Amino acid sequence: MSWKKLLESASESLNDHLRLRNDYLMAENCILRNQIDGRGQLTDHERRELAEIRAKLVKQALREIATVAQPDTILAWNRKFANRKVDTSEPPKSVGRLRVDKEIKTG
Repeated sequence: MSWKKLLESASESLNDHLRLRNDYLMAENCILRNQIDGRGQLTDHERRELAEIRAKLVKQALREIATVAQPDTILAWNRKFANRKVDTSEPPKSVGRLRVDKEIKTG
């Protein structure tokens, strides 16, 4: 067996395995979603995590698997969190009480 055929076979096996895992998780997610009454509240961390994964997916794929929120909502979260970059142009301001002048301390 040539190495190309071996690699192709391993790749197909891995793809099948990942597809089965994905199918299972989608079914489990659907079952659990049906057991929940009302909307679940997500934290900013959870929204950011979904938005980061969404950025790697095609919108059509997201339509097929997203159950927590609409694909457009997740896209909006992605834009929201992408705009929240850390500004390192200025050093952070010090925290705590203001310093007292030496004249006032000794005087």
